[in-house]
Amino acid sequence: MTTSETLPRFARLPVLAIAAVAGGLLLWTSTRYGHGFDETYFVMAGRNHPAWGYFDQPPLVPMLAAGLDRLFPGSLLALRLPVTLAAVGGIVLTALIARELGGRRGAQAMAAAFYAMSGTITISHWLATYSLDPVLWTLVAWLLVRWVRRRDSDRPLFWAGVVTAVSLEVKFLIPAFWVLVLLSALLLGPRELLRRPALWQGALAAVAATVPTLVWQARHDWAYTRMSQVVAAESPGYWGFLRDGLLSAGIGVGVLAFLFGLWSLLRSPRLRDCRFLGLATVAAIVAFLLLQGRANYVFGLFAVPFAAAATELARYRFARWKFVWPAFALSAVTALVALPVYPLSTVDKLPTSWGPFTIGAAFAQGERPVEQLGQLIAGSYASLPPEVRAHTAVYAEIYPFASAAEYQGIPVYSGHRAYWYFGPPPEDVDNVLFAGFDPKLLSPYFSRTTTLVDGLMWLETGRTKPWAQFWPTLRTQ
Repeated sequence: MTTSETLPRFARLPVLAIAAVAGGLLLWTSTRYGHGFDETYFVMAGRNHPAWGYFDQPPLVPMLAAGLDRLFPGSLLALRLPVTLAAVGGIVLTALIARELGGRRGAQAMAAAFYAMSGTITISHWLATYSLDPVLWTLVAWLLVRWVRRRDSDRPLFWAGVVTAVSLEVKFLIPAFWVLVLLSALLLGPRELLRRPALWQGALAAVAATVPTLVWQARHDWAYTRMSQVVAAESPGYWGFLRDGLLSAGIGVGVLAFLFGLWSLLRSPRLRDCRFLGLATVAAIVAFLLLQGRANYVFGLFAVPFAAAATELARYRFARWKFVWPAFALSAVTALVALPVYPLSTVDKLPTSWGPFTIGAAFAQGERPVEQLGQLIAGSYASLPPEVRAHTAVYAEIYPFASAAEYQGIPVYSGHRAYWYFGPPPEDVDNVLFAGFDPKLLSPYFSRTTTLVDGLMWLETGRTKPWAQFWPTLRTQ
């Protein structure tokens, strides 16, 4: 256990230097290559369909995306600034966890480097729930470690509840972590954690802040519960989850640090009081695996094992081992090439991956088509005769198509995921420009189907039934 007198000094210069380099790279590359399809969805959901909840998430990210796009229209730099700051915060917090564990200057810098070379930084190119939530988990972990190691105040436990409240407005995942943390503390200690009033006061604050979102979910048949089916359908399987989750710790030293950090948390006498966090981390990974979760669910679990690994390795004078700096250099290069550092003129000439190494040019494949598709749909809609267009809306088969088109300023509807909850077109819409893959989805409700773009867009005219009658049948996940 540490006290304010024995706590090592914060390694300000090396930690902030690592954070600044990572943050600078994210800022530099944030304007490449265009909006991701999730980003346009977040902007449109928050701007045109504000609500206390959605089929696939709580409201914070859509509200944030819409607000930033309204203040800085079309600016990718502004839109992605929150996740850049979150990534920088995660780096600093991981170093602070190492400090709480007794790590000095070298250990803190090493912990920061582990986090900076992990996949958490790579996915921080996009504004998304999975790129914003890890820093909140890391902040909760730091507050827990701080309380465990010092015991001089219970305020960290209350603030952990406040951070949890924010996390619950991003994703509904963190309660699973808390359940496993409390069960692990009950099993391994410190059992005193469960008896602290500040912990439950923080929990009450988290619940109170989440009430509006829970009310929305209750009024919409607990829509979010069906997201587990969506995630399971997209699951790469148990092996794929383990492979992707482990490699996202950082190809090279990151993977080894994560595994060694877990082992240290579970076995090292010096980290005995934080052993419950190691058990909770392992239990969370197993739970996500069995429930067929996404690999990015583990991103919020990296910080404590990284900090534990750095603290233990520093005691072995790890930095003096001959292979260390080449290994760190290789890992840094691997992390760098995974970012979209490539000019737009070169991305078409580059592969998206090389073996297990992801190449940052892959970002272009998820971003460039968004604007192109949106403009294509908008152009086709604008080319309709005015008398036809007046009674025509765009219907997109999937939400990426819907948000890409809606971002271009045209009326769009869809039965896919959250868009179904946004409602059907008005009854004066008799025609639909269908964008998708299978026009048979709507053709039973219209008298005529005309191909506009082969394999992509069709014009459905002559609606035969009221929208309210067949809209429930169009819901897809």
